Amino acid sequence: MNRTNTCGELRKSDSGKYVVLSGWVHKYRNLGGLIFLDLRDRYGITQVMFDPKNTADNVLKTADLCRNEYVVTVSGSVQIKPEPNKNLATGEIEIAADGIIIENESTTPPFNFLNGKSDAKEEVRLQYRYLDLRSEKMTSNLLVRHKVCMSIRNYLSEKGFIEIETPTFSKSTPEGARDYLVPSRLYPGQFFALPQSPQIYKQLLMVGGQDKYFQIARCYRDEDSRKDRQPEFTQIDIEKSFPTEEDIFSLTEGMFAALMNEAAGTEIKIPFERLSYKTAMEEYGVDKPDLRFGLKLKNITEATRNSGFSVFANAQCVKFLAVEGLENLSRKQIGEYEDYAKHLGGKGLAFIKLIGGKPDGGITKFLNEAEINAITSKAELSKDGIVFFAADSELISNKVLGALRNRLGDELNLYDRNVFKFCWIVDFPMFEFNPDENRWQAMHHMFTMPKVEFIENIEDDLAAVIGQLYDLVLNGVELASGSIRIHKSDYQKKIFKILGMNDAEIDNKFGFLLNAFKYGAPPHGGIAAGIDRIVQILCGEDSIREVMAFPKSKNQNCLMMNAPSEVDKSQLDELGIEVKKK
Repeated sequence: MNRTNTCGELRKSDSGKYVVLSGWVHKYRNLGGLIFLDLRDRYGITQVMFDPKNTADNVLKTADLCRNEYVVTVSGSVQIKPEPNKNLATGEIEIAADGIIIENESTTPPFNFLNGKSDAKEEVRLQYRYLDLRSEKMTSNLLVRHKVCMSIRNYLSEKGFIEIETPTFSKSTPEGARDYLVPSRLYPGQFFALPQSPQIYKQLLMVGGQDKYFQIARCYRDEDSRKDRQPEFTQIDIEKSFPTEEDIFSLTEGMFAALMNEAAGTEIKIPFERLSYKTAMEEYGVDKPDLRFGLKLKNITEATRNSGFSVFANAQCVKFLAVEGLENLSRKQIGEYEDYAKHLGGKGLAFIKLIGGKPDGGITKFLNEAEINAITSKAELSKDGIVFFAADSELISNKVLGALRNRLGDELNLYDRNVFKFCWIVDFPMFEFNPDENRWQAMHHMFTMPKVEFIENIEDDLAAVIGQLYDLVLNGVELASGSIRIHKSDYQKKIFKILGMNDAEIDNKFGFLLNAFKYGAPPHGGIAAGIDRIVQILCGEDSIREVMAFPKSKNQNCLMMNAPSEVDKSQLDELGIEVKKK
């Protein structure tokens, strides 16, 4: 019997149609000889009935052997149910079966996934991922992922971009994270690296005259796993010749408007809001602010410069976060926030309560009238609340209050979880100083062109240089990052040297790129967005593992295949590798 329909498509209008369905037994019931099977595939569920009055004995016996997760094919006629099941899309009909084949039996699954999602611990779900994928939640998430990828492909193709695959075996170059290395059998002692991104290849495609490129690319980074990181991940990679930043913004906004509509059924407004890096850090404490709610940070450093409260007077930066409705917080609850601040590297978290516009408790007694007036005027509270202070370096004050703002947004339900708020972060510093290594490093990456006004005298004040860099943020999550690239060999070499590379190192790692730029490289730029993160947000999941078919665990291993694993010594000998146990 060949399948004629899926388990999710038949409706009342199909009554009388003879069909063949295949799928898994979702539920089995024998009601006094009347056998019911709920048959499931990724499209839905259809009820199948075996009536002993109208069904051959051998068919009934076979149907009675079925149990949950058996794979079966059934045939029969579509009929209207006396009482529809409003919980199923196919609930108005059932199949009056006259035939059944058991394609395969199933042992009892180690966990239940029949109620929409799996009820097991994540480790068990990952060990039996092929079962977890049968859950309605995982099926739905993977469908959203497919829609996102298809929308991107269609949109960019319509804009004249072509999809070009770049190599998976590449050269190890410094890109921030550790490389995954692949030993070469033909060249003993030498290694390929799995690409952390197609960055250099897409730039070389522009040198090669391909003008508009995109790729849904697999990328690999050997770094510690977090809820939004995996050792292998997928990004939409885009590059264009002769662009301005505005070109990239417009292209990207249109792409996200299309995919939000097609994958999530949501209309979003474009153009997106833009914030400079400086404004984002000053007002939100982070360079990826969640704009679904207010709670802006306020700076009172100047107002407290000569404070009698030494904690404020001696701090490089004094900022606060004023929150309405928390005036009744207990000392224990405040202590939890203080511990949170210390965990983030802060010295602590000072506070005052504002009751009827007047300060109360906390550090009130240490503040003079002018300082209190500065605080109350900037707090802008319309009702009673609490003010949390961070007095530290600018970096730590922003880090503490920025994280506290996000935590309070979650705990106080200050935003609508169904709202999607995009924004661009622009005007990033091109360099940042690493005190541990006593050197300058690239804020994003070393292929970025500075703003025009900094090109000629870039070495005069590295801290002041602004790059043609931009990030796209959605609901407090960095979705995409990009820049206008350097396209001239001598200028790219200058940037490498600023970042501490000598001539030999430059030639060894990037000589091919500098040489390519000598052959008429066009101005170019682009952007890359994380597919996993996009889908995670659209599906409302807490981890990208929930939107990947076969992710690695939190501990960077594959529990299903038990990988990584040891290999035969003969394979290592062939590669000239000796393993040292740590």
